[in-house]
Amino acid sequence: MFNAIGRIFRTPDLRRKLGFTLGIVALFRLGSFIPAPFVDFGNVQACLAASQTTTGLYELVNLFSGGALLQLSIFALGIMPYITASIIVQLLRVVIPHFETLYKEGQSGQGRLTQYTRYLTIALGVLQSTTLITVARSGALFPSSDPSCSQLITNDAWYAILLMVITMTAGTGLIMWMGELITERGIGNGMSLLIFTSIASSFPGSLWSIAQARGLDTFFVVLAVGLLVVVAVVFVEQSQRRVPVQYAKRMVGRRTYGGNNTYIPIKVNMAGVVPVIFASSLLYLPALIAQFNQPAAGEEPQAWVVWITNYLTKGDHPLYMLLYFLLIVGFTYFYVAITFNPDEVAENMKKYGGFIPGIRAGRPTAEYLDYVLTRITLPGSLYLGLIALLPLIALSAFGANQNFPFGGASILIIVGVGLETVKQIDAQLQQRHYEGLLR
Repeated sequence: MFNAIGRIFRTPDLRRKLGFTLGIVALFRLGSFIPAPFVDFGNVQACLAASQTTTGLYELVNLFSGGALLQLSIFALGIMPYITASIIVQLLRVVIPHFETLYKEGQSGQGRLTQYTRYLTIALGVLQSTTLITVARSGALFPSSDPSCSQLITNDAWYAILLMVITMTAGTGLIMWMGELITERGIGNGMSLLIFTSIASSFPGSLWSIAQARGLDTFFVVLAVGLLVVVAVVFVEQSQRRVPVQYAKRMVGRRTYGGNNTYIPIKVNMAGVVPVIFASSLLYLPALIAQFNQPAAGEEPQAWVVWITNYLTKGDHPLYMLLYFLLIVGFTYFYVAITFNPDEVAENMKKYGGFIPGIRAGRPTAEYLDYVLTRITLPGSLYLGLIALLPLIALSAFGANQNFPFGGASILIIVGVGLETVKQIDAQLQQRHYEGLLR
């Protein structure tokens, strides 16, 4: 293993790519600590120290921004607008036939879809930055009674607000450009690596807060549980059902084509981390609506606002956990259904003379693939739901904050991006006749 890492740094091309990637990552982390214009940095730090925990409403965005959201930095929005835009464009392929046509056109059509994603990212950046600044001005960003938490912005003039919106939106565009630079000139997928960096940066602080709050005994227990969770996630993420496919021989002139055997890999977790993001976002909506319907001083809150505050705001309530789990299971089936089309796969197999042994080509093949997909998605959805509940269970049992490192979207992204990046490095090492990282 260490010899393989040494060979990476001895290979000029890989060393240059790795250095470029690390440089972009360092700039990305630096921007997470530079405050936006007209932000009182001292008050922000004091409120962060006083609150200690992240409110559930902003937990996911703050996690993906590496803590930059609550710092009100120039990179406060992080990569979240791009993630949201990518998911929206992917879902629109089902609704808008033109998007599906562009996707099937190959590289040129997908390039246009990428351009649409960039435009939508900027639009979402404007919307989310405006919302964040509005919440910060109202004093609702931090769950603290400290009066300084309502004085985070030093200038309320329209030009100051406009400059803050432009700065945060430009920060989102810069992050998107940096991610594309890593993809082109560095190692791995740039956007995924930036998300990986944001999440990994929160691990030391989360573990240290557990050690301070619960002692070293609990700290080592959490580390042991975390190691087991990582092993389980790696095992499931690598698991797949291989559906065998045979291709008939064809004579073209004097040459014989086809006749080879292959398989269709159907992963246990085909949806990735998207169902967790969907479920988290949907459960944040009631809390967001209740937050903007809080009564004035001296007035009694409405009954539905009290119910949402008691049951759907804190992640340690059993009703919240049950809804979260069921939403993840439902969204897993929904997302897999729109990303894997058995009819299209069966049609392509029939076009090129492929068939599944024992299954007729055409409609029977599509029905068989749908049957396999439905059965394998069940354990995948249950696995996602259980992994996503780990931070909530830790919140309830240990009083840890909701950024508990070994669970939820964080561990899924860390493991998935880590495996993919190592595979890319391994492939480049093997191209140069070196022994790879993987055995």
